[in-house]
Amino acid sequence: MSFNIALSGIAAAQKDLNTTANNIANANTIGFKESRAEFADVYANSIFSNAKTAVGGGVATSQVAQQFHQGSLQLTANSLDMAIKGGGFFVTASEIGSLDHSFTRAGAFKVDSNNYMVDSAGNYLQTFPVDKDGNSTSVSLTTSKPVKIPDTAGSPVKTENVSLQMNLDAKATALDPALFDPEDPKTYNNVTSMTIYDSLGESHIMTTYFVKPKEASYNGESNWVAFYAMDGKQVDVAGTAGRYDIDTNGDNLPDVPPASAGGGRAAQTAGGWQGSVLKFNSVGAYTGSDPAVIQTEVLGASGAGVLGPGADGTQALTVKFNAPTQYADPFSATELTQDGTTVGRLTNVEIGADGLITASYSNGSSVPLARVALVRFANEQGLTQVGNTSWKASLNSGPALAGEANSGTFGSISSSALEQSNIDLTTELVDLISAQRNFQANSRTLEVNNTLQQTILQIR
Repeated sequence: MSFNIALSGIAAAQKDLNTTANNIANANTIGFKESRAEFADVYANSIFSNAKTAVGGGVATSQVAQQFHQGSLQLTANSLDMAIKGGGFFVTASEIGSLDHSFTRAGAFKVDSNNYMVDSAGNYLQTFPVDKDGNSTSVSLTTSKPVKIPDTAGSPVKTENVSLQMNLDAKATALDPALFDPEDPKTYNNVTSMTIYDSLGESHIMTTYFVKPKEASYNGESNWVAFYAMDGKQVDVAGTAGRYDIDTNGDNLPDVPPASAGGGRAAQTAGGWQGSVLKFNSVGAYTGSDPAVIQTEVLGASGAGVLGPGADGTQALTVKFNAPTQYADPFSATELTQDGTTVGRLTNVEIGADGLITASYSNGSSVPLARVALVRFANEQGLTQVGNTSWKASLNSGPALAGEANSGTFGSISSSALEQSNIDLTTELVDLISAQRNFQANSRTLEVNNTLQQTILQIR
């Protein structure tokens, strides 16, 4: 019996040595979690034995338990590297569409030959789908999928809406809009330009000219006239109601329609510029425009003729003035925006604390791609190790509970960082010495037992 007890002690000490050695070997393994050998005494008793004099039967290894406390973070230069600060695991799958998931804390990800985010073993990082605003549309592992980093922003988007905001100087010299000539700066007060895009992604320069008319009022309010050009070519305002028409046919109609005109008059199309009127009240606040909705004529051959062959000739621009002002202060443009894009090349990939993966492109656009999926377990120590610093769910761990980073009990994500092993080498070296002493002591017990057996065998 004593031999078996000593042998169990040697086996336990060896298990402790092996566990400690494995911890030390993985001290620099990203995402590694230290193991701890846990032992229990072997004791047997029955109703007919004397419990006061019973001796235990040795020791047995009850569990090699993983310790999931946080490891320190190491900053890197790779924006795809991730570390979880707090609870949770990354989710990976060996194949696209597979529901056989593995879970890891090692966030060393890269892009494979097909532009999918994978780990060092080629397993695909699983993510939740998001809408155009970056909001998750589903938070379930069954709908998670790999994320692919595109190298372009896709097809170009033609500009449809233009927004301008500026201050028009109330002290500006009044001019005659009928004399407006874009080639003569003396015929207009101010000018501003912005880039817009056609359906092929080609850029064009949209120029807006502002003229303070000599007429003191338009429908009882002070006003400015805006004329538009594309790449230096005239672009008129669509429709006729409320539109400002330069009188070029000599009919002596007023350039600015009076209030009695009912908001509009017949268009004069003898080649003069046609623009819109911006209206301001007595405190310089914007009160609206004529036409109320400013839309240019089509930009193709049937209209302004400013687009090249192959582009969508029906493209037109809706011009919105976003609360402009008319103060006694120099002209200044504070907002010039449009909703079109040209073809862009990938310039950067960013991952937020909430796991949102966003791609930035050379055309200035940012596209939310997906959100990193995280999971947690009721009993992390019940996870089954599968190597490559990964685990599988088991009956002891409970099912994987999915969620978003930086919400609830899930930790936040730090990009360009990796979680180092949570091994404390000082502690491990002390444990190594302790396990060695235990092994020596049990070996000595075995040696003493052997000596006693020899003594008994030599009795005559």
